[in-house]
Amino acid sequence: MFKKILIANRGEIAIRVIHACKEMGIETVAVYSKVDEKAPHVNLADESVNLGDPTPSESYLNIGKIIEAAEKKGAEAIHPGYGFLAENPDFAQACRDSGLKFIGPDARVIALMGDKIKAKKTMEKAGVPIIPGYHGLKQDTKILVKEGKKIGFPLLVKAVAGGGGKGMKIVHSEENLEESIESAKREAKSSFGNDMVFLERYLDKPRHIEFQILADEHGNIIHLFERECSIQRRHQKIIEETPSPVMTKDLRKEMGEAAVKAAEAVGYTNAGTIEFMVDGNLNYYFMEMNTRLQVEHPITEMTTGVDIVKRQIKIAAGKELDLTQKDVHQRGHALECRIYAEDPAHGFLPSVGVLEKVEMPLGPNIRNDAGIETGLEITPYYDPMLAKLIVGGENREESINKMIWALSRYVILGVTTNIPFLKRVLKHEAFRRGNITTHFIDTYFKDWGEQQKGLPLDAIIGLAIYNALHPKREEVVRYKEPDPHSPWKHTGRWRIGV
Repeated sequence: MFKKILIANRGEIAIRVIHACKEMGIETVAVYSKVDEKAPHVNLADESVNLGDPTPSESYLNIGKIIEAAEKKGAEAIHPGYGFLAENPDFAQACRDSGLKFIGPDARVIALMGDKIKAKKTMEKAGVPIIPGYHGLKQDTKILVKEGKKIGFPLLVKAVAGGGGKGMKIVHSEENLEESIESAKREAKSSFGNDMVFLERYLDKPRHIEFQILADEHGNIIHLFERECSIQRRHQKIIEETPSPVMTKDLRKEMGEAAVKAAEAVGYTNAGTIEFMVDGNLNYYFMEMNTRLQVEHPITEMTTGVDIVKRQIKIAAGKELDLTQKDVHQRGHALECRIYAEDPAHGFLPSVGVLEKVEMPLGPNIRNDAGIETGLEITPYYDPMLAKLIVGGENREESINKMIWALSRYVILGVTTNIPFLKRVLKHEAFRRGNITTHFIDTYFKDWGEQQKGLPLDAIIGLAIYNALHPKREEVVRYKEPDPHSPWKHTGRWRIGV
């Protein structure tokens, strides 16, 4: 087993990996940029290395600096988390060339699955269903327009090297096809340095359902069931759950086997995710493979009892999986909400500032994966996700109710967050029925900004709490209490009446 691991990331995922390492008796090295000097993940690690300039290219995306930090501190392996360099084949190869173990799949597999066209051709050859479309290498606009007409409308134009909705266009008619292709190409070139696109049929009532897999270096592969990830804004997930409310026993078995087949087709190792699109008739199609740990992995951990991060580390250390498919079972239902510093009422624009107060909900089967604390400054340099709130219940209804309860007790003052928006989504009748698609937010919350005119109740409560915590009066002088645990040393909680 490794003695020391460097975590090439920041925020909540860095903390998640550090906790796993500490439980396994492994020393940890954190890296941080100038603006993250006082971040929680830095204080939690055994050692840390300053990467300097906060610009991602000069810090968390700088392969040379991270490799140098690992060598300097004597780390044996690097865990990339998600985002940043997690799916960068050059980084995986650089680790290998430096004698460091990259906790993830081989660079060859990352490169193959990072090319959407090659990935789909590989899956098609392996017998995994793919969405009908054009995945050819000819990129002349006239050829693409011709192929698009063959597919029919509506259709999707997607960047080959894309992700997060960038370089993606929905085309509803022939009149907009050429313009959409050229626009997607420009965006893809700007975002990824690659203007290649492909075309796919746009599915009716599409759901985004993914299967978690684990594969060791000895040929053993299992899946840990599905996650429903259809609630998205700007093509990025904000609420995930497992099991999927649309899943049947037979469909789960068939899709799980397809996920394992997909991993076998590329010789996959470590943790990964096979992502599918499912239409209104429950036909499923391979969309892509995420060659890394997913943001939403905690809900799978909560329902299966499998610690995915620890499994990643064990697999990278050469350990054989001691689980077979028959050993893994789902129990109960779990939900995850991503807490963002953003304003849903104004196009989900990021919010920056100092966190004046952070208080997270506690209770049975409530898990907080967070990289924030009171006093931390949220800067514009990185993704605005602050934390993840995960809850588990005996069934879906119980989990939804528990999540709403927990969100109502989540306090973040100093920046605008999406917490009120998340609560509204969870309370929506269509969500509670499980009647969800990737268009859910566009369908039911398109006018969210107009609906929020005036100060919302959550903001009123937040201001009341803030004023209570920062009274503009002289403090009451208390007598000295020698017992540090005495209840008389604390004022207790204020009860706000609204």
